[in-house]
Amino acid sequence: RENRSENILSSANRLLLHEGRLMLVESTRFLDVYLFLFEDFLLITKIKRNKKKYGGSDTSFIPVCPSLTPELQSFVREGGFCTVLDQPIPLDRLILKNVEPI
Repeated sequence: RENRSENILSSANRLLLHEGRLMLVESTRFLDVYLFLFEDFLLITKIKRNKKKYGGSDTSFIPVCPSLTPELQSFVREGGFCTVLDQPIPLDRLILKNVEPI
């Protein structure tokens, strides 16, 4: 769904507390996601792999933000990208529960 909220991450005062890859279980399928935990909300993005490589066979010259984790930097260099899966979840409305591994 198109959403014109490009400024969602533009707050200069917002802190990124943690980020990382996770496997999300949706009924009968598994979804490879990348989470961004900010001080005020959780952003869930879907990992997508581009079948075409940018810049021919050498992708080491693609500019990547230095503040990203090495894992995410290499993923972007390989032509991957993340799209927002759903609305950000405000932390004051988030409930976490421990579950047993499947």
